[in-house]
Amino acid sequence: MPVAPMKDRVLALAGLLQSVELVQEMANNGQARTSALAPCIDSLFRFDADSTEEIYGGAGALAPGLRRVVAQLDGSDRDTAQTRMAMNVLHLERRFVASPDAMDQVQRRLEQVQREQQPWEPTHPAVLARLGEIYAELVSPLGPKVMVAGNPVYLSQPEVVAEVRAALLAALRSAVLWRQLGGSWLDLLLSRRRMVETARELQGG
Repeated sequence: MPVAPMKDRVLALAGLLQSVELVQEMANNGQARTSALAPCIDSLFRFDADSTEEIYGGAGALAPGLRRVVAQLDGSDRDTAQTRMAMNVLHLERRFVASPDAMDQVQRRLEQVQREQQPWEPTHPAVLARLGEIYAELVSPLGPKVMVAGNPVYLSQPEVVAEVRAALLAALRSAVLWRQLGGSWLDLLLSRRRMVETARELQGG
């Protein structure tokens, strides 16, 4: 598999970490920043984008995720809970791509949601609910489970659970993209400094 430029792999990793950070926000606070959630959810419907940036609507839309790339990889503000979730999503991605039937069903369901959600923003509760159903029915059974810790008050609310699952589906989409672009565990082990430098460049400094 050809390896894409580091810039593209870092953007995909930023998409993953941004989605995971939002899952944590929802679990702890019952809601997440709409401005950060929208590009992650919208990436699920960018089926024929011409570039990695286009999938997310530009590097600027991934500013929170790029900050997390720097913080996680240079150790300046590493979050162990987010690291664990991200690793779990990457393991789940291996199961997902090994199941062509699941991938096909998810694609068809996303296309259906896209047709139906035209009047709504990506973060509309009805859209997030549908995406949560897709994750629960087609992805979660593949295992391993992505364990989400947080405030039990919020994690017992069906609408919050649906939003968490929608964000996990977006995280999975970024994980799949990262692998497709040539991302690997060796990247995370051996190319940390270069990835941090690239993330900083993408932030504009």
